[in-house]
Amino acid sequence: MTSTFTPPAPRQTAVLFLVFNRPDTTAQVFEAIRQAKPPRLYVSADSPREGRAGEAERVAKVREIATAVDWPCELRTLFREENLGCKYAVSNAITWFFEQEEQGVILEDDCLPHPDFFTFCETLLNRYVADERVSVITGNNFQQGQHRGEASYYFSKYNHCWGWASWRRAWQHYQGDLPFWPTWSASGAWARHTPDKVERRYWEKIFDRVRAGQIDSWAYPWTASVWCHGGLTATPNVNLVSNIGFGEDSTHTSSANSPLANLPVGVIGNFTHPQRIEQDNDADRFVADQVFGCRYRRFPRSFINLPRRLGGRVCREFNKLAKA
Repeated sequence: MTSTFTPPAPRQTAVLFLVFNRPDTTAQVFEAIRQAKPPRLYVSADSPREGRAGEAERVAKVREIATAVDWPCELRTLFREENLGCKYAVSNAITWFFEQEEQGVILEDDCLPHPDFFTFCETLLNRYVADERVSVITGNNFQQGQHRGEASYYFSKYNHCWGWASWRRAWQHYQGDLPFWPTWSASGAWARHTPDKVERRYWEKIFDRVRAGQIDSWAYPWTASVWCHGGLTATPNVNLVSNIGFGEDSTHTSSANSPLANLPVGVIGNFTHPQRIEQDNDADRFVADQVFGCRYRRFPRSFINLPRRLGGRVCREFNKLAKA
């Protein structure tokens, strides 16, 4: 039996809004936040980069949009005076956020949430506040319509971060330079965490590059940090956040034709909780194969390079991110 959801009292959860230089997407996401009316809004923005024509003006416009609070709300800002880049601007902002909040929601300027996203996050933040087995709540679902389990959400090892929530207790484990990776990667714990050899090699290459300083990303170190501490991610059975930022002006998602761009969102419906906290291995295998492309890596290279009849659009997009 699953337990039935009871809507929370007036919203209490703070939101961190991570912005930079895209007024159009920022305005759409801010409007969603405005409709949700969080009691505390944290806005963090990196500084314009040198030599980028017009970027200072766009950054200034974004900051104006993201701070136009017109509901009862405590607004706090972290506006950088020097450009830190994607990895450190974002990770330092999240640390700043959790220095002041025990738990909260994190949205970037291209992650457009459905209204149910905020209720979903707040409910689960409160439900699992003291449960160390759960590290992340994501608004993303890449199961292509497949419903996993009998409840409104399931537990995954994949902490998708296009709209998510977490706790100070989980973020304190974040280590951006992966100092634990050399020891952990040689351990039985790592082999048990990724029993599939193809998937294991995929992530080893990424984490090796992060460790070597070759990838300017906070998200990969966050994934490794969550995994190393055995954390699971509560994942909705309907997609609750759409990434509207794919395009040439994006740092990591440049292909506007990506099948991951502008995914539809839906209503989560009659809310029920899973009876057990355990990883859904079938769901995670689907993500490994269809999103990260591990299934195609089992074929000879000549097969991998075949066009769409093998169905590789999603995996190719994520492979681009891994090579960025």
